[in-house]
Amino acid sequence: MSRKSHQPYLGQLTALDSYLSLESAPAADQTLALAQIHLPKQQPRRYFDPQKMEGLVESIKLHGILEPLLVRLTPNHQYELVAGERRYRAAQTAGLTTVPVVVRSLTDQEALQIALIENLQREDLNPVEETEGILQLLAIKLECSVADVRRLLYQMKNTAEQEARLKAQGLPAEPTTKPTRAKPGKQKQQITAQQAPEEIVLAVFASLGLMTWDSFVKNRLPLLNLPTDILEALQQGQIAYTKAIAISRVKDSSKRQALLKATIQEDLSIAELRERITTIAHSSTPKAALPSPKTTVESLARRVVKAKLWENPKKWKQAQTLLAKLEALIADV
Repeated sequence: MSRKSHQPYLGQLTALDSYLSLESAPAADQTLALAQIHLPKQQPRRYFDPQKMEGLVESIKLHGILEPLLVRLTPNHQYELVAGERRYRAAQTAGLTTVPVVVRSLTDQEALQIALIENLQREDLNPVEETEGILQLLAIKLECSVADVRRLLYQMKNTAEQEARLKAQGLPAEPTTKPTRAKPGKQKQQITAQQAPEEIVLAVFASLGLMTWDSFVKNRLPLLNLPTDILEALQQGQIAYTKAIAISRVKDSSKRQALLKATIQEDLSIAELRERITTIAHSSTPKAALPSPKTTVESLARRVVKAKLWENPKKWKQAQTLLAKLEALIADV
């Protein structure tokens, strides 16, 4: 390995140290043989845009890797990739044998958190991966399962809505840990083990600076319940999440798939998409079954008796004319 003096990645690491409450430790900026670096078992990122990967490969062939990979030395003395998987894969495709790296001493949990945060800071992050990444990060900070995180977020949402209703009625809210809105990007809150779960949630969202917790619950959590075909289109960046939610409302799977295909191929706007969904809904509404002839006659007879047409001479005269026609029809049978 050769040591380099230039350390462009260390600024990002300092910010991550602050977020993760890590003690500052010397970081070694080195080069490693690509074959020495192993991928971790838990990888936050699953989808890589083929066109963007191709562009990165060409850039690396021309200029090399400008931003080093972040790796750690595991207990079994292997170098494990922590952040920079896209550059790692592009370097493999470009045929590089060595890559610049920053080596840090990190625990399994610290490494996973850094990988998640680095993934969440990508400009091309799709909404599904972003949602899953935030949930995983919250699960680590709260020391619970992702399912428990989702339950907590919905509980916070219900509490906030209940307090809003009470406030609108001029009633005092029940004493709870109030999940106040934290403005994203305005503050970097320190997260400690002594904090209440709701406070940890607020601190994580404030530190990430992506969105508020209530916006996440309202707009992002529903994405995880989408049909598989729509999820895949979202992950590949083929449609916006607002369109994905709209398409998911079509319950017929064949019609939904056809609409998804049309949305991608024709690049439908959200307004055009909603028009087509309305058309599908109208065509899918079953028409009311016509009553049988017997039911029609019986219903009409009851209504005639109930109306007591004979009490109105003018109407009864008209009714007699119609009854005479009916009797003539019956006589011909």
